[in-house]
Amino acid sequence: MSDADTRAAVAKLYDAYPFPPEPLLDEPPPGYNWRWVWDAAYNFCTQQRPARSNVRILDAGCGSGVGTEYLAHLNPDASVLGIDISPGTLDVARERCQRSGANNVEFRCLPLEAAAELPGKFELINCVGVLHHLPNPVRGIQALAPKLAPGGILHVFVYAEYGRWEIRLMQQAIALLQSNRSDYREGVKLGRALFAALPETNRLVRRERERWSLENQRDANFADMYVHPQEIDYTTETLFELIAASGLEFVGFSNPQVWQPERLLGSNPDLLARARALPEHDRYRLIEQLDPEGITHFEFFLARSPLSRADWSDDAALLAAIPLRHPCLQGWESRSVFDLNYQLVDLNAAEFAFLKTCDGTRSVGEVLAAVPNFDLAGTRSLQTRQLLTLSPTTHDPN
Repeated sequence: MSDADTRAAVAKLYDAYPFPPEPLLDEPPPGYNWRWVWDAAYNFCTQQRPARSNVRILDAGCGSGVGTEYLAHLNPDASVLGIDISPGTLDVARERCQRSGANNVEFRCLPLEAAAELPGKFELINCVGVLHHLPNPVRGIQALAPKLAPGGILHVFVYAEYGRWEIRLMQQAIALLQSNRSDYREGVKLGRALFAALPETNRLVRRERERWSLENQRDANFADMYVHPQEIDYTTETLFELIAASGLEFVGFSNPQVWQPERLLGSNPDLLARARALPEHDRYRLIEQLDPEGITHFEFFLARSPLSRADWSDDAALLAAIPLRHPCLQGWESRSVFDLNYQLVDLNAAEFAFLKTCDGTRSVGEVLAAVPNFDLAGTRSLQTRQLLTLSPTTHDPN
């Protein structure tokens, strides 16, 4: 198919099955994804809070507006723009945001590759689950890169090849049996019949049941996974070729815990030391090869230079910094809270007292003077665990 035909086929799928198929609410959506919180994402990339919150955010390939709605509500001072190629899906996105009161968002029906038509630049671009469905992902990421403001960050999510091996086989099997590959409803019906007919011991059935079946109860999820007309999956090698083509800086994976060799090799000090000594890309490749089922996607941040990073190793700089509780702590005010990744954290009495005193007006040194039995080491621990964010100086958040 030509690029235009591929885009038309993708738009037709999402017109038939708007995705994601999350319900529409008459209130802001529950919970959060810290990658969609400007302060939290910027802090992850730079180890400091951004200088202002009235930024421009682009949701590139916004679909039914699930992520766009979060971006709007989690960043009330920002202006948010969502673009997509599916008019039917955009209708759902508009209704979603209107019903939940997200009044700082707009939508345009526009291919991601035509991002040059958008006026101005964006401090944060969100591109989740989109590039791998383009006929030419390199063209897509190269279209987004110039729209990123200097010092801005781009969050990307693309599929990983090894973790989707069974999915690809089922996609191909369904396509062989379809009388018309553009009849997506037939494809969903055939796919469900295939899973029902295969033995329970079949590897494709086992993988579906273990990993995907809960979300795939909804036809839109099943269609997006198994009858999509366009999908390009990545290995770490091809991923970094894509990143290199963007001309942007790789900041890091936004699920860094997955990419720590300790997760797989912590029981063997010699192997762990060998893994740590590998060049960065080889270390990622090793983890990908040792845990193929666990790496089903890549999620990461890119940045346009200059991206200013903070270094809190200097005691004087840390003492002068302005501390604030991380914006994604849940359960505060309590000594047991959920962190940005929804992991339970039990704060000791001194940590709780320190965080409670961080009101955005006093420096670390002033807070430490008011909190007994706490020191710079404890402050650095809170910052490293992303329970605390720091700003080098006071600044106007607008």
